[in-house]
Amino acid sequence: MDSCSLISVADLPAPFRFAFCFRYFNSLQSECFPVCFLSDVNVVVSAPTGSGKTVLFELCILRLLSRFLSYEGKFNHQKGTLKTIYIAPSKALVQEKLRDWNMKFNTWVINCLEMTGDNETYNLKNVHDADIILTTPEKFDSVTRHGIRDGGLSFFSDIALVLIDEVHLLNDPRGAALEAIVSRIKMLSRSSDMKSSPLANVRLLAVSATIPNIEDLAEWLLVPAEGIKRFGEEMRPVKLVTKVFGYAPAKNDFLFERRLQSFIFDILMQHSRGKSALVFCSTRKGAQAAAQQLSQIAVSLGPSNPFIKSKLQQEKLKEASLSCSDKQMQSCILTGVGYHNGGLCMKDRNLVEGLFLKGDIQILCTTNTLAHGINLPAHTVVIKSTQYFNKEKGLYLEYERSMVLQMCGRAGRPPFDDTGTVIIMTRKETVHLYENLLNGCEMVESQLLSCAIEHLNAEIVQLTVSDISLAIEWLKCSYLYVRIKKNPENYGVKRGIPCERLEKHMRDICVQKINELAEYGMIWTDEDAFLLKPLEPGKLMTKFYLKFGTMKDIVTAPGSCSLEDALHVVCRSEEIAWIQLRRNEKKLLNDINSDKEGRLRFHVIGENSKRKKRIQTREEKIFVLANDCLTGDPSIRDLSLNQDMNSICSNGCRIARCMKECFIYKKSYKGAVNSTLLAKSLRQRLWDCSPYLLKQLPGIGMVTAKALHSAGINSFRTLAEADPRKIEILTGRKYPFGNHIKESLLSLPPTLEMQIEEAECKVQGKSKITVKLTRMPRQISSSKQHYADMTVGSEEDNMILFHEKIRRILFFSPYVVTVLVACPLHGKVTVKADLIFDEYVGLDVHEKHVVSRDIYPIRNATLVNEETPTNYSAPKEMYIVEDGNNMSSYAAANDVTHDLNNTNKPLHSSVPSFELLDEETDIYLQEPGEAEPKVKTEEMIFDHIRKKSKNFPTLVTSKEAMDCSYEPLILRSPIRTTKMSHFKADAYDYDFYGDDVILVDPTPPPPPPPPPPEASSSSSFFFDEQCYHTSKYRSFDNIVNSKPFSKPQGSVIRVSPLESDPDSRGPPTPSTHKEVGFLGFKSVFSFL
Repeated sequence: MDSCSLISVADLPAPFRFAFCFRYFNSLQSECFPVCFLSDVNVVVSAPTGSGKTVLFELCILRLLSRFLSYEGKFNHQKGTLKTIYIAPSKALVQEKLRDWNMKFNTWVINCLEMTGDNETYNLKNVHDADIILTTPEKFDSVTRHGIRDGGLSFFSDIALVLIDEVHLLNDPRGAALEAIVSRIKMLSRSSDMKSSPLANVRLLAVSATIPNIEDLAEWLLVPAEGIKRFGEEMRPVKLVTKVFGYAPAKNDFLFERRLQSFIFDILMQHSRGKSALVFCSTRKGAQAAAQQLSQIAVSLGPSNPFIKSKLQQEKLKEASLSCSDKQMQSCILTGVGYHNGGLCMKDRNLVEGLFLKGDIQILCTTNTLAHGINLPAHTVVIKSTQYFNKEKGLYLEYERSMVLQMCGRAGRPPFDDTGTVIIMTRKETVHLYENLLNGCEMVESQLLSCAIEHLNAEIVQLTVSDISLAIEWLKCSYLYVRIKKNPENYGVKRGIPCERLEKHMRDICVQKINELAEYGMIWTDEDAFLLKPLEPGKLMTKFYLKFGTMKDIVTAPGSCSLEDALHVVCRSEEIAWIQLRRNEKKLLNDINSDKEGRLRFHVIGENSKRKKRIQTREEKIFVLANDCLTGDPSIRDLSLNQDMNSICSNGCRIARCMKECFIYKKSYKGAVNSTLLAKSLRQRLWDCSPYLLKQLPGIGMVTAKALHSAGINSFRTLAEADPRKIEILTGRKYPFGNHIKESLLSLPPTLEMQIEEAECKVQGKSKITVKLTRMPRQISSSKQHYADMTVGSEEDNMILFHEKIRRILFFSPYVVTVLVACPLHGKVTVKADLIFDEYVGLDVHEKHVVSRDIYPIRNATLVNEETPTNYSAPKEMYIVEDGNNMSSYAAANDVTHDLNNTNKPLHSSVPSFELLDEETDIYLQEPGEAEPKVKTEEMIFDHIRKKSKNFPTLVTSKEAMDCSYEPLILRSPIRTTKMSHFKADAYDYDFYGDDVILVDPTPPPPPPPPPPEASSSSSFFFDEQCYHTSKYRSFDNIVNSKPFSKPQGSVIRVSPLESDPDSRGPPTPSTHKEVGFLGFKSVFSFL
């Protein structure tokens, strides 16, 4: 475009002209002006770095803001109603744009919001009020993965413009997140729910460096032909010369980068031509070392120093060096060389930047972060090695394409220079990659396929995809669908297959991913595998941004997962699978695992159940590193292993938190508690049993913690009891250090006391447990908010009975939790309660209580005469019904059938409950001092009953005399292999047509002597009291064994309190009452 065709800023509406500090747009901006500012079509632009693409973003923003312009030209802005989303590959680029746009758009009160990992201070109101949201792909993906449909992300419907910077990021592994969020926006814009919202007509603008397949991006972003803008190197305002030098690799990445330093001076002499140069290094130490080496070479040359041009320059450098606080920087500045990194203080950084811009410092060695943010262009840019040390992964990785292009863009940027040179120093095997990148010949491919299952699950969780057809449509919205048709071989498909088969292949991919998610319980599908719904594990996988392989391990982990098992799950996770076991690390790791000092809590165990002498796998290395770190005093000092350890703790904490919520969902008590403890330990890098817990307080480091530990001060309690002056003496610190340390205890959560008590419960088979938390008073309360998990569970069945996330420990004291616990007969249940704080290790409260269900023992017949105080009220009406037989009309009228079938229903009776023993457990009662049970005749039994009945208390005479709480007690006799219509004792049968059995004042007797081993019985009863006390089993055959008796089939023995005179008992006749010591109860049988 000719200069005469350049568009003037004056062509903009009057309110918008102040956004630009120049009069005319350049050639690229002028050509794109009509499509960016005068239309609403989607646009994709490919142009060299430094050609002015940022102005295109601003023109699109102004086009959107023009909707608030009135006919009179007044700007009537409505806050947050039309949102712009700016997506950049790095936080530094986001922050640079945030600074620029805050200044530029502040005139119109446009609210810009940064949404990155560095800025977590925003809330939902900030997001709703924001007009421009600046974010990275990963952050925006994680924020928008849930809550869109349920109103949690209602701002999503206000999105009217999406700006994608450096869209060639799609070619990097991180590009899958960018592809996923753009596909999500496309899917939601087609939704019927969004028809009336700005999202329905959302506009997309993407810019990139020079790429060959811009048409593929246009197809993906639905860009019409007029919106495709491609520009070559002719649009670069300065001519750029690029060189890529390849070098032989060294033994390791670190040595390779050090060796490249020896080539930098010669390259600068050959290509910089005495002009300013930026040398990009991967680390701070690398930048400092490169500057020192160049300075030493310059000093050795004496007056021939190529970096000093005049005496005036030298005088300025001497004066500047005096004001520099960094001693190493002082010596470098004197030779015309400097370095710049985040480790310098702000004063030194500003000093170096000013000297470089003025030309007093000719060579500046810096890290790659200078490629973003600070505009310090130079004639020559040297990229020393194309790899950088990734702190999270602990190894050297290739720079992202966008980063390399950003560094190259610093060469010859106007208005500072009119030419530029780029030198890339890399390995021989990667030379062609960077040549293609600089020449714009590298194809942009999709990276979605390798992580499609995670992103598909995210769409199902937020209900964007609710059936298989929508899942296939989502896949068709992706850049993968575009590229798999153009380059199928890159995605595992044979080239030349028909289009129909390619469509089928895409459907198969989608169905396969859905089946895998359903197999592990992440989603629910109907019988036809058509409808899709998210389940809790799938929601957790999305919430915590985990890989599918990691989530599979979490879902399949046993509910009784121990602390060690949970740590193994973390060590196997895909998030840290990049950690490698290096040969030179094995000896150190072996020594740590041998643990001669007993520091480690867990060890790598071999097949012989002993500690392994050799660490052989990546997982074992991670396990050893984690255990060494969690001691609180790691023995590892190696930089590389420390970086591995940092990544293990940061990723492991996130994985353990997901495990905790998954176990809570499955109500697995042990797994939930252990994963909660592990998450907190990894966050603080301390086990709860570590002797260095005081490190968590501000002002206490490792040296101070060790000094306090040597004096026995190793917990928050002992520190609170210690004298401040003693603390100062022990740590060698001056007054008022002890007071400050004591004051830091105020930041801790309040001290809590936990009590577990067993309360009275009327529900049979249940115990009521109350857990009470009481906050201990303290003089000064902290304003800091604390969070904790309150969990109550039973140990035997590993079941969570209660869980609550306590948002603030400013709850009303006491805090009471009540749970019902099912206790098995003759068994016990251990109830545990845990209050686990989110932040601090060593303050958790754990208590347990054992609930037992004991049955009172029944007195032996010889002990009935002992006078024992009675506490029981008069027994209530009782029915004995045999299973399988018809009930009497009296029982049916009182709804007895319901009570018999509902075994969980409590029996409100003043006497212990009755149950029948199995035949195998029946025992005889024997008289004290007898080796064998005696055979008693009928006369002996009733004589014995008459003698004992003289001690009977007075009985009520009828049901009418009872209180209104009268209820019948039902006795149930189990069905035997033979019908139990009578009790067998001898060869004779005694027909028992009992009408009324009267139980009088039962009292729990003392335990009888144990029965002989050979004793056995065909039938027996026992009492089960509601308060769960255990009793002995008493055989009915000891009472009636001379003449076994029976009752007619289907009959009901009705037991009710009757008034009787013990002295009036006579021989057993159908109309006479008989006294019977029935299972330790004094009873009168009325025989008809």
